[in-house]
Amino acid sequence: MPGFRDPMRPDAPLSHAWQVSLGRFALLLAAAGVVGFVLGHVLPVLAAALFGYACWQLLSLYRMQRWLRARRRGPPPEGHGAWSDLAEFIWRKQRAERSRKRRLVALLRAFREAAAALPDGVVVLDRERGVRWFNESAGRLLRLATPRDRGKRVDDFVPLAARKWLVDGPNHEPLIDVPAPHDEAMRLSFRLIHYAGDQTMLVVRDISNLMRLEQVRRDFVANVSHELRTPLTVLHGYLDMLEPDDAPEWAPMLADLRAQSRRMAQIVEDLLTLSRLEAQQEAPDERVAMRPLLASLKRDAEALGQGRQAVALHVDCDLDLRGSNQYLHSAFSNLVSNAVRYTPEGRIDIHWERRGDELRFRVVDTGYGIPAEHLPRITERFYRVSTSRSRAHGGTGLGLSIVKHALALHHARLEIESEVGRGSTFACVFPATAGLPPVGEPAP
Repeated sequence: MPGFRDPMRPDAPLSHAWQVSLGRFALLLAAAGVVGFVLGHVLPVLAAALFGYACWQLLSLYRMQRWLRARRRGPPPEGHGAWSDLAEFIWRKQRAERSRKRRLVALLRAFREAAAALPDGVVVLDRERGVRWFNESAGRLLRLATPRDRGKRVDDFVPLAARKWLVDGPNHEPLIDVPAPHDEAMRLSFRLIHYAGDQTMLVVRDISNLMRLEQVRRDFVANVSHELRTPLTVLHGYLDMLEPDDAPEWAPMLADLRAQSRRMAQIVEDLLTLSRLEAQQEAPDERVAMRPLLASLKRDAEALGQGRQAVALHVDCDLDLRGSNQYLHSAFSNLVSNAVRYTPEGRIDIHWERRGDELRFRVVDTGYGIPAEHLPRITERFYRVSTSRSRAHGGTGLGLSIVKHALALHHARLEIESEVGRGSTFACVFPATAGLPPVGEPAP
């Protein structure tokens, strides 16, 4: 019938079942009208016909409702016209929905089985940091049990060292080398992952073997470096005894040998410094007087650059630092010497300043600059942006690694900004709590 649409498909013409139903209804009204006209009572006969039609529709509706409420739904009840079409449509939708539900349940079961089989511990947390679910590895690493610990707050079972870390926010770095709550010999790492808006997942990993291997590596490097000091000292001493004037043809060779022996000695010293930094748990609680240190760094930069660069010192903060004089001097000196080495001509600015809740030591140069792809790895040991250029300037490839470890020991961080051809900025960022007022002034 033109102008009518199927309610199951608004964009399709009226279905055949609906056409049959409307045709039957029209035929019923026509027959009732004819009978009423013959009997001389048109309205009563029409009313009786409509009442019967309504009772039949209510019966069909009751059968449909009973079928929909049945726990085990079979095929739809037999009907005629639109009711049959509607029941068939609902049945097809139910079958498709049950099939989709079975697929989703199977997929969810597969994901849960995969998560349960992970060697890393996985703890799913709610908004209040309560435990919603955890796998077997998390139960083993953190001593969790089902259903006893489901719903418990994460602060109740993580080690003390991880509780403050959990409060720091979603963007903090993973927490590494934390003793397990039930076994000091087991070392754990924690990573907090935010997903699906406000959902949080805590990933726990046993890194005991990795930490043991790291300790073996540190011991090996420290022992080998220590053992190399004596032969290098002897070799360097004998080279100093040889005079190039006694054998002019040997002069270039002696110069190369002396340069390489000095470079080897510097590498050994840097490796020993790194080993000491890694073995240190906390920085010594000393006063690092910044004004004398900054003045010394400026003099060293001018001497190393031999006047090729303009070195400027900007002191906008009167605070000293709390920490190790030796390690901080080594870190700052490495940054300044790098700026001099990689700035053939130009300007070097050394800044000591306070910005909000942070204290910053910055070294800004106008040198070669560092390509962006190298920045994530620039603090790795022996990593070089340009091998030939680094060796030509006497670098060991360990300076920035020493800076990173020294800052980590002082709960500080290294920030690097660089652009090729325009220079670099290296900033050592300390929390304001690391500052000390100058001697003779009261603490803030």
